[in-house]
Formats: sequence, C-alpha cells, structure tokens
Amino acid sequence: MKLLVGLGNPGAKYARNRHNVGFRAIDAIWERAGGDAWRNRFHGDCAEIRLGSEKCLLLKPQTFMNESGRAVGAAMQFYKLAHEDVIVFYDEIDLAPGRLRIKTGGGTAGHNGLRSISSQIGNDYVRIRIGVGHPGSKDLVANYVLHDFAKSDGEWLTPLIDTLAASVDRIVAGNYADVMNDVARAVRGAIGGDEDNAADTDSGPKKKPRSAGGKTQATDPAASPAASPAGSPADGGAGKAKGALADKLRDWLGGKND
Repeated sequence: MKLLVGLGNPGAKYARNRHNVGFRAIDAIWERAGGDAWRNRFHGDCAEIRLGSEKCLLLKPQTFMNESGRAVGAAMQFYKLAHEDVIVFYDEIDLAPGRLRIKTGGGTAGHNGLRSISSQIGNDYVRIRIGVGHPGSKDLVANYVLHDFAKSDGEWLTPLIDTLAASVDRIVAGNYADVMNDVARAVRGAIGGDEDNAADTDSGPKKKPRSAGGKTQATDPAASPAASPAGSPADGGAGKAKGALADKLRDWLGGKND
C-alpha cells in the first residue's frame, strides 16, 4: 500500500488557498481514480483507490497544517508502511508557479506541514513539490500562502493538477522524471510557452532553500493577518495584465528564474 497525503488547512474558508494545493491534488486524484467514499480516520479524511494491483490510501489531514504529522504518523503506523510508501503533495514557495519537482528526503525548508510530518516519521518520504511562487519578501509569505489563487493562476494550475492526477500510477511506480516532464509540457502548452523545462529528480538534500521566507510560513490561519497589503503579490496579482503573466511564466518555465 502507498499513502498519498495532501497538505492543507481544513474548512471551506481555506479551500482555494495556495497553502491548500496539496488537498486539491488529492481531490483530483480521487475523482479521476473513482475512489471509495471519504471517511474520517487518522485525524483526517481518507479514501482508498486502486491503481492496478496497488492499493493506495488518500489522506487529507483535518488538523491545521502545523499538526499534519499526527495524521500521517497514525496512518503509517496502522498499515506498517515504510518511509518510501509515503508520498506528500504540498505547496512550495521556492519554486515558480507551474513548476513541479519530486524528491525523496531532505529538509523541511520552513514548511510547517513538512516539519510536523518529519517530527513524526523522519525525513525519508517522497515529496511532490508544487510551485506556487514567492511574494518577494519574507514578511508577505504568511498572507501569500493563506490567500486564494488568482483567477489567472488557473492557466497553469489546472493543467498541472490534471496531469498530476492522470500520472498518479507513475508517481507510485517511481517514474518521477516522466511525470515532471509531462507536467512541464502541459503547463508550457497551456500558457503558450516554447522553451524546455527539463525535469530533475532529487534523492536527498542537496541545496539549501533559496528563500528565507519559507522559514516564517504560517500554519494556523487564525494566527496570520486577515489580508495582504494592497498591491502585494499575496493579493492574487490583481490588475496585472494576462499577457504579462504569461510572459513571466514562460521565463520561469524556461529555467530563467528557478
């Protein structure tokens, strides 16, 4: 059995937050695979899917982000799973929007969900890092990740999530490079890019996170400010031209800002 975990905060209020993109990925996987009904187990919402002969448990912890490890640890212990059987989907501010990286092991880069999981089960699990971009200042990180995706983000987010859901069998099989390349092509095609976005897999910690902002990443929404400063990147980029966004994403996906 594989344990596929999406990270996020519970409740409709946070459903469209950048911080909840892990939940969104798990929901898409469940829908495409025709999973069983959701049940409340292991401090979270669980459902089973089958990928050929492989049974997988989907898990969305219903604690706040900073206690995600309680759910993961409980499920892992119950099913007597190995570290490599645990695959975690989460938001990564140190990757540009539309980027996807898959790695095994490493640090937490200030992500409180990962920190909680690692404190419970150690570091040697698989991470599906979904790039949501960085607001540019560590002081804006909490508002940024706890703010909804902008409508224009759907241009890259929808093909990324759809491709992830369609590729879950290859993720479970460990074909990470193929999945990353397929996601890159889908996102690039959706925004009209034409530059290569070669995949790279990581087997462990190789470099420090580029941004100090991740270390202040918020967890419990009640502890963060209610809104971002007007005009900041955390307000969803309101007022930016769609063409400018596409140009910037093409540069990012070309590797110029990664």
